[in-house]
Amino acid sequence: MTNLYQDTIVAPATTPGTGAISIVRLSGPDCFRIVDSVVELAHGTVSEAAAYTIHFGKVYVIPSEASVSPALLDEVLVSVFRAPHSYTGEDAVEISTHASAYIVQELVRLLMEAGARFAQPGEFTRRAFLNGKMDLAQAEAVADVISSTTAAGHRVAMNQLKGGFSKELARLRAELLEMASLLELELDFSEEDVVFADREKLLMLLEATRTHVDRLAASFHQGNMIKNGVPVAIVGAANAGKSTLLNALVGEERAIVTDIPGTTRDTIEEVINLEGVLFRFIDTAGIRESQDAVENLGIERSFRKLSEAEVVLGMLDVTSDSEDLAAQLALLGQHWNGRSQKLILLLNKSDLMEDPTYNKNVSVINKFVSSLDYKVDILNISAKKGQGLYALKQRLLALEKDLIPNQDSTFVTNVRHYDALRQASSALLDCRTSLSRGIPSDLVAEDLRRALSSINAILGTDLLDPEVILHSIFRNHCIGK
Repeated sequence: MTNLYQDTIVAPATTPGTGAISIVRLSGPDCFRIVDSVVELAHGTVSEAAAYTIHFGKVYVIPSEASVSPALLDEVLVSVFRAPHSYTGEDAVEISTHASAYIVQELVRLLMEAGARFAQPGEFTRRAFLNGKMDLAQAEAVADVISSTTAAGHRVAMNQLKGGFSKELARLRAELLEMASLLELELDFSEEDVVFADREKLLMLLEATRTHVDRLAASFHQGNMIKNGVPVAIVGAANAGKSTLLNALVGEERAIVTDIPGTTRDTIEEVINLEGVLFRFIDTAGIRESQDAVENLGIERSFRKLSEAEVVLGMLDVTSDSEDLAAQLALLGQHWNGRSQKLILLLNKSDLMEDPTYNKNVSVINKFVSSLDYKVDILNISAKKGQGLYALKQRLLALEKDLIPNQDSTFVTNVRHYDALRQASSALLDCRTSLSRGIPSDLVAEDLRRALSSINAILGTDLLDPEVILHSIFRNHCIGK
């Protein structure tokens, strides 16, 4: 593999054609010479330029025929960054051009012909990590910052990028290192039978550290909701108006709506931004008895999606048969988990209050709610006419604040970090068990080393196989980052 410290890479840092300006980025020891061979500055050269300066220049395309004069490709601005004070920690240049796909493509081609190599996905951020400009957790946060679509998601990603999560991990690592050093010291003086680590204090420190690790791991649940949206399952009988509600919330016909029961055979998901908060709505197949094998598969999947949701919207047709409605409520009650899920019953078609079954059905619903041990919200809506949707959205926003009460806290949003924290917690539990049973210090120290290794894996220190791990992390970054 090419040594990343010895070659110069180039890639567009913006998407051509999506704005007025595009940026082409270079990083590496030869970037100044390469740019000088392609860009003609109005005054001086890039190699002579001071750091953090911007220079006007022109780029010409040299034709293959010697008799034809060079053609102006574009007028550009060249930004100069000198090592180690750049994003990557290397000499770097950013060239701002007009946002033409042709201009960007030609400029990159000219720079590559002059000696640059086209960057791999995430290679600029990877170099920043390898050059000590950020730890691995911060490097992974770069992609989250770029992909964030809400204020909450951006706040969490920026906190990680600025090192908030890393600082917590650094404190944990320091505590583990202190414990491990005391135990290692005992091993060095094992023949003298010296005890440097007070076992009671060590147990207390272990418990406090494990509590901290578990709190961070538990935040993954909330962090996942902030990043990917609060999962909201829309469940109910066939033809109750679930797909109509989804379409009304989305503002377009995302789901097929007909008068034929069982139209929705599979779950349909749509992410909606409500006042800066993401909600992932899941339209499920109608819950009913069916002889259709395909529809039954959809109904089974509906129950699975219901169990995964944080909020359940129970869609009820208040004009339906009262006995059928009671059976639907009973089925919903069997699959809804009141301890961990919020339930909102939506009385759909409430604009038809003159229907003779309306009052009777409301009594059936109230009887069901009074039999439950957990609080349930009831809202009157008309999905077809859009009535009650504002009240529903406001209630969802209020529930989101209950689910994620303190959004300024540190949240884990990366599954790799979550797995590493779980492994660290398991190692600390083994360590506590070993201490309680009077296991020799060398075995206790081994459990501590396992916990340290898990924390180090998040930060990017002491990687067992850095090439494999780094490739898996940065392959999902965009090319110019």
